[in-house]
Amino acid sequence: MSTWFITGCSTGLGRHLAEALLRAGKQVVVTARSLRDVEDLLSRYPGHAFGVSLDVTDQAQIAEAVESAIERFGQIDVLVNNAGYGYRSAVEEGHPADVEELFATNFFGPVNLIKAVLPGMRARRSGAIVNISSIAVRITPAGSGYYAAVKGALEGMSGSLRKELEPLGISVIVVEPGGFRTDFGGRSLKQSPEPIDDYAETAGKRRKENDTSNPSRGGDPAKAAQAMITAVESPNPPAVLVLGAPTVDMFRAELDARRAELDAWEEVSSRTGV
Repeated sequence: MSTWFITGCSTGLGRHLAEALLRAGKQVVVTARSLRDVEDLLSRYPGHAFGVSLDVTDQAQIAEAVESAIERFGQIDVLVNNAGYGYRSAVEEGHPADVEELFATNFFGPVNLIKAVLPGMRARRSGAIVNISSIAVRITPAGSGYYAAVKGALEGMSGSLRKELEPLGISVIVVEPGGFRTDFGGRSLKQSPEPIDDYAETAGKRRKENDTSNPSRGGDPAKAAQAMITAVESPNPPAVLVLGAPTVDMFRAELDARRAELDAWEEVSSRTGV
């Protein structure tokens, strides 16, 4: 029986993934900063759910969480780095402490968890690492520069990690969701405290108080969870799993735009060769 270790299970995609796996009879290490937020999952699946309090910015907690998970279930087969939050700000508006916290949570937290689980996965020559990213990496919306940057860092690291681990029997999957019916745009979204008027028509439109998007019209997080399970359990897992039909369209449009620009500038680019 496989054991999944999932960060950020209190809400959103992490919670839906944990619940789907538990219903399927998998063993799941259900983590959250406060276990009160996942008490219902722990009580409904006492034989398969193991709750661990975890702040992914705390390296000591990461080590303790991984150690206790291995003591409970014997090994970790799948690590899902889901914990994180969004940050909206014009680049000029970004507060250094906010940006540092964003990277500590969304990048260095996953890196430290990966380093904690890899010795066991390498010893067994099996395992999977799933890093939750965002379509923001592709479309880089105004007002999401720092969020796109931190997810871009996560994806860049994941691409190299995949090449390092594939020969060892360990898969690495990046998941790029678009909009889903979660609280990502609410509790899980922070923004710069002091907007600059000159960015009102660009980054300003994505501030919470000005955002006109409707989260209730997003994708189904339960279906997203099933898609992630399918990808992990596939004999040929994708390097990047895009979630949501509109997200697929955005991804393809961005690829087409970059290809068209590359073709348009090919002559100039090629002149730099020897």
